[in-house]
Amino acid sequence: MKPFDPRLLRHAQRSRLPLALLLLLGTAAAVLVIVQAELLASGISAAFGRRPVGQATLIALAAVFAARALLAWATEVASYQAGGAVKSALRHKLLARAVQRGPRWLAGQQTAGLTTLATTGLDALDGYFARYLPQLVLAVVVPAVVLARVLSVDLLCGLTIALTLPLVPLFGALVGMATAERARERWAALGLLSHHFLDVVTGLPTLKVFGRARAQRETIAKVTDEYRRSTMATLRLAFLSSFVLELTATMSVALVAVGVGLRLDGGHVGLRTALLALILAPEAYLPLRAAAAQFHAVADGLAAADQALTIIEPDAAAQATQTTQTTQPDRAQPGHRAQPGHPTGRPPAPGPGVTVRVTGLSVRHPGRTEPAPDDVSLLLAPGTITALAGPSGCGKSTLIDVLLGFARPSAGQVIADGLDLPGLDLPGLDPAGLDAWRARVAWVPQRPYLFPGTVADNIRLGWPDAPLDAVRAAARAAALADLPLETPVTERGGSLSAGQRQRVALARALLPGRAERPLLLLDEPTAGLDPATEQAVLAALRTEAAAGRTVLVSAHHPAVLAVADEIVQLGQLAEAVPA
Repeated sequence: MKPFDPRLLRHAQRSRLPLALLLLLGTAAAVLVIVQAELLASGISAAFGRRPVGQATLIALAAVFAARALLAWATEVASYQAGGAVKSALRHKLLARAVQRGPRWLAGQQTAGLTTLATTGLDALDGYFARYLPQLVLAVVVPAVVLARVLSVDLLCGLTIALTLPLVPLFGALVGMATAERARERWAALGLLSHHFLDVVTGLPTLKVFGRARAQRETIAKVTDEYRRSTMATLRLAFLSSFVLELTATMSVALVAVGVGLRLDGGHVGLRTALLALILAPEAYLPLRAAAAQFHAVADGLAAADQALTIIEPDAAAQATQTTQTTQPDRAQPGHRAQPGHPTGRPPAPGPGVTVRVTGLSVRHPGRTEPAPDDVSLLLAPGTITALAGPSGCGKSTLIDVLLGFARPSAGQVIADGLDLPGLDLPGLDPAGLDAWRARVAWVPQRPYLFPGTVADNIRLGWPDAPLDAVRAAARAAALADLPLETPVTERGGSLSAGQRQRVALARALLPGRAERPLLLLDEPTAGLDPATEQAVLAALRTEAAAGRTVLVSAHHPAVLAVADEIVQLGQLAEAVPA
């Protein structure tokens, strides 16, 4: 864990001005330290020499104290502004990256851990920017300025400080490495606790039915105790490190004081020079000690930021591999190819549809030896319904994920109206290109997500200002006549049946204008529907295709396959089957 991570600056352009201001304020604070030491040395030496201390000296000293207080306030304001900008940018990019990676990636993550990371974890960066970073700036500027001044008045004292000063950051780095490891362990324990507690609360009814609710208390207690132990270990290390740093700094200042005292007693150095060296010596070590002490307080924030940046910044090597794989020549074989064309014998209906050509598409998954889908080619034409058929695990949902940009092919091409879809997510390209493509797609997943609100609110998700007549038309097309639009929807649609949730999601996909979202992707759209409702939904899909929309549906049901213009069989050597 680095004391200063430059990646934080790359992801927060707005924080650069406050951070530049911090550097200027740190330089001003270092100058004021020198001025204050000069005034104190002059005043004290005058008092010991029984000379009057000038009024101007006292006024200047008071002004320096006030200026240092004002600088401290300005430094805190600038640091909080920088911290707010960085946290806002990281949260925005973390959410955007999670959306870009898609539901398949999110399904492999700990929901509670991601929530804790985006909230409590990134909030811990307040301490990093408000306390640690200002001290880090002072630790760079103040010792250099103080050392230069001491060397100019007393070479021996300056050399003593120069030789002992590196000991503080050296011991701080040694202790910091151990602290960073403890912080990562503590953060992992917190994520495990959050995730396990959420799982228990979510599955509490099931646990209650099987009489296992009480047994989970012991598991939660064990996980909580592990988090307590990791927290106490981090605090214990912080206390011990503070002792080491304080001892190092105190002994270093003592060496300067002993040397100055002996030479002052021998008459080899003047009183004002000795006082100036003694006053400045602690000031050289103080920022380093403070920065090292604050590092322990902000270790959690740095650990959270490191985890967030790991998610936000994709692995360069992996992207290079994906780029090479994407540009490989097509290796499609006739046995796997769904021949493009218009099997119904009629040209595509005129309209706003989009043409998508998939050639030799294969996707390899971690932990699996065979790709799924494997070497698939097909043509999605406007005004037609294309159905994906095949056994579970053959890659039907994965192919839809590729079209959405949630998965990258290991081989093959996907061209939509001349646009290379996998190429939209390559490094160095504008990420808005992929967002613009998704804005042209309406999608119904196998397990659609509904948000708290009403049925109408969920249908309007892609078009918040949709008129009520359009919402009602979409609901009728999705066979939702039996469900009032004002019906409350709880979290994840728990107040609705599985079939109702599926139809609400379908109405959501049918609501946007066909010209805005010409590609309609449906993953098992009639799962959980009775035969009559299924026929009504399929009639709506036929209407969408007749209006020129491009429709791709993944299904097992014979009724869905019967309305398709083309059936693409995955998972076995088969040609495209005309409907």
